[in-house]
Amino acid sequence: MPYETVEGLFRRLEQLNEIGAALSQESNLDALLEKILLAAQTITRSDGGTLYLLEEGKRLKFAIMRNQSLNIAMGGTTGNPIPFYPVHLYDKENEPNNQMVAAYAALSGKTINIADAYVADGFDFSGTRNFDKKTGYRSRSFLTVPMRDHESQIIGVLQLINSKALAGDEVVPFSNSDQRLAESLASQAAIAITNRQLIIQLERLFESFIQLINTAIDEKSPYTGGHCQRVPMLTMLLAEAVNETTSGPLASFIMTEKDRYELKIAGLLHDCGKVTTPVHVVDKATKLETIFDRIALIDTRFEVLKRDAENSALREQLEFSRNPDVDEIARKNKSFAIDQSLREQVRRLEEDREFIRRHNIGGEFMGAEAQLRVREIATRYRWTDPSGNIAQFLTEDEINNLTIARGTLTAAEREVINHHIVATINMLEALPWPRHLQNVSEYAGGHHERMDGKGYPRGLTRDEMSIPARVMGIADIFEALTAKDRPYKRGKTLSESLNILGKFKEGGHVDPDLFDVFIRRKVYMRYATEFLDPEQIDSVDEANIPGYVP
Repeated sequence: MPYETVEGLFRRLEQLNEIGAALSQESNLDALLEKILLAAQTITRSDGGTLYLLEEGKRLKFAIMRNQSLNIAMGGTTGNPIPFYPVHLYDKENEPNNQMVAAYAALSGKTINIADAYVADGFDFSGTRNFDKKTGYRSRSFLTVPMRDHESQIIGVLQLINSKALAGDEVVPFSNSDQRLAESLASQAAIAITNRQLIIQLERLFESFIQLINTAIDEKSPYTGGHCQRVPMLTMLLAEAVNETTSGPLASFIMTEKDRYELKIAGLLHDCGKVTTPVHVVDKATKLETIFDRIALIDTRFEVLKRDAENSALREQLEFSRNPDVDEIARKNKSFAIDQSLREQVRRLEEDREFIRRHNIGGEFMGAEAQLRVREIATRYRWTDPSGNIAQFLTEDEINNLTIARGTLTAAEREVINHHIVATINMLEALPWPRHLQNVSEYAGGHHERMDGKGYPRGLTRDEMSIPARVMGIADIFEALTAKDRPYKRGKTLSESLNILGKFKEGGHVDPDLFDVFIRRKVYMRYATEFLDPEQIDSVDEANIPGYVP
């Protein structure tokens, strides 16, 4: 067997350095594992190899398996599962499994270099022999290297098979230089794997913490439950549709995996400021609701007025009946007139009470005539409050609430709700975001802005906003229109929601190009099939959607 030259060894060291640099740049764990194994095969001229990862400190899981001669590529990014059971480090009696070479390497932390597995002592290669028998292969030289992380903990095992001679295809034992290079690579690889796993774990922890915040927000109110989950999903559906667009003004928009992750995080955090919003404002299901619905207080006042009217009528009848100068016919006529007057008063009270109750429920619109009637009722009646004072029937605060034109929130309460986006921006801008998440604050903070600059909180125009922020704006509106859990309205149908969204486009509220993609790519239908009730999914005539350009 020819000896390796110094030049050849130096070239392999250069390869090792290049491999180390490449490993540090790979963000996909499966791709990273493949690079490690293929690099190890290259610098040791191995025909085959397997990379195991340690699971729960008890077994070695097959992660990647390659063999050039047999054209085997399993695990990793191939999509081909490895059909072999994990290698257990301990038997049923919890004794170390030193018979399996990979298990022994993991348990002892030692590299095992075997020239020929068929004649090696101390290890069980029956599985290897069976594999060879089925495939016609001849497994000969083995190099099994434990992989240690920066804390000297074993995280896996790198096993290489059948080193090839410098010239030709002759299978030869792994040399000392092969072993040292493989050990060096295994050390670098272990650190790269650990770093990638740590990043994955931190990302999962971070996302779990976000989900914790969102769950708290959604659990805070039964009327917004799921909003923090649905908006990010709809955001990503629309963003992917834009990414797939190859013509028109959005053709240049392209998302990388990092861009997707950044937008996903922004979507999950878009309403994090709602943790500061008072529950009684978020949950305000009727106009008079604070901590409780004050309509009950007004009902009581109407009942008091009814009883006052009844008492007054009874007193009048009693006094008239005691008058000795009144004959029976006059007495009956007076009694009838008093009864008629009482019935008329009670009828008007009942009508006014029903009117107030009806308009306590927030709707799409309350006209000026109805608002005026509320004010007339407020001044028409007087009642004696619990302190014995004569008071106006409705307080100014009650009038202010009952005359809300749309929904159930007063202007002041709307400001409280709107403040959540300011709180969101302040919270997100206070975080030390890494470089690949630098845009989270801008994306999440822009979903209440308008293309014409009339949105809030910063009054940004379309040109001052990124495409992802504009995408989130459409997602937030469409989710709100179709949501079936809001306190003051039913969930709108697809056709109703798209009609309103189209008018928003015409009014400069939402991005016109993104709106067209939303319709053209039928993003609305993909969202509807997953999140809307069947009765909301009606027939949509896209040709009649306001502002839509096919």
